Amino acid sequence: MFKAFQNLLKTQFSFLKDTPLLLAVSGGLDSMVLTDLCRKSGLNFSLAHCNFQLRGDESDVDEYFIKTYAKSHDIKIFNTSFETSSVAKITKQSTQMAARQLRYDWFETLRTQHELEYVLTAHHADDNLETVLINLSRGTGLDGLVGIPEINESIVRPLLAFSRDTIHSYAIQEQLEWREDSSNKSTKYLRNNMRHTIIPLLKTLNPAFIENFQTTLNHLKDTQSVLGDYILEVEDKVIASIHEDQIVYDVDQIKALNNPKAYLYQLFKAYNFTDWTQLTALLEAQSGKLINSSTHRLIKNRSQLILSTLKDATEVSISIEATHKVISVPGQLFDLKLDITSAIGPISDDILYLDFESLNFPLVLSNWKEGDYFYPSGMKGRKKLSKYFKDEKLSLIEKENALVMYSGDAVVCIVGRRADQRFIATQNSTKILKLSIEHNAHS
Repeated sequence: MFKAFQNLLKTQFSFLKDTPLLLAVSGGLDSMVLTDLCRKSGLNFSLAHCNFQLRGDESDVDEYFIKTYAKSHDIKIFNTSFETSSVAKITKQSTQMAARQLRYDWFETLRTQHELEYVLTAHHADDNLETVLINLSRGTGLDGLVGIPEINESIVRPLLAFSRDTIHSYAIQEQLEWREDSSNKSTKYLRNNMRHTIIPLLKTLNPAFIENFQTTLNHLKDTQSVLGDYILEVEDKVIASIHEDQIVYDVDQIKALNNPKAYLYQLFKAYNFTDWTQLTALLEAQSGKLINSSTHRLIKNRSQLILSTLKDATEVSISIEATHKVISVPGQLFDLKLDITSAIGPISDDILYLDFESLNFPLVLSNWKEGDYFYPSGMKGRKKLSKYFKDEKLSLIEKENALVMYSGDAVVCIVGRRADQRFIATQNSTKILKLSIEHNAHS
């Protein structure tokens, strides 16, 4: 196994050499074998051990065992304890999910604080098989069938090519010591049930089952890679535009695809959408309909789908004095520049000339309010802002981001869109305020 591990370091994980690493170690068989392999390979690593306080004295003995091992081999170790059961109750997660979240968050904190490049975990081929079978039992697509990734951002799993039997044989051969987790023997957890009942049966039926499973996994990963390349071509067809904070998709182009639902999954899975029936229905929904994932929002806007990050709307309320020159606007990709002038120049969406004497300072720049109205320049009469936005066919995101400048209770302008004709400078204006939008470099 050591020779095979060395070969993997050369061919697949050469980036692990000569770089500081963090090795997650529980004290169990798998992590102790990984630790031994990394130590004998001369890798630069520190250990990280979590005490989840779920098995009483047994958890404390595990911690002592790891600390003793680290001291005897002169390896730096980080250790911490979690009130896992309490966290699980507070977050309404299973104990296993809470423990997983706690340890990976802690690993990432250690990695960044101590400038470590990668976190190594001891997942192996049997873990991979368990994961695939669990996904299969719950219903899954191709992503669930390719198993655990060997490299996932800063997480690296160099033992995925090795079976539990191979790892156990290596530990016996090298006379390694490890701790047995008594909870692993319980079959009340689905993963343990797979481990102790289903997988042994599969190995009995076919002694080469793990090897064949690995071969199948490699074929599925190849298929996934080909599919990923094709989806990039599809994106070129269906994406109408990409902005700083949103991606716009052409609904008609998506509907023209052979199987829109299948493509929607491939297009939006990375944004944590899971209800594909709801997502498919969005293609035929009325304008303004939206759905949220845990991280993103997708809005139907006429013949488009607009994808944006799910975030709280930025509350804006800025008092503007006559002496102010530049106003930085939070949450926006522009600044406002104010200049006093005596002449009216070219007017555009980004440049506006206002009659200074008609303004009541301080002006206020803020989010627009439902029920507000103004007298749009170039139009007759007054109009509610909401009606103006609808007539101008603004998307929901554009309406949410719209900012208004007020003089007292009166609307002076919708920034970057339309002024109120009551405040526009004329040839009779003796003092003029030039209001300019200066876009930031990334806008």
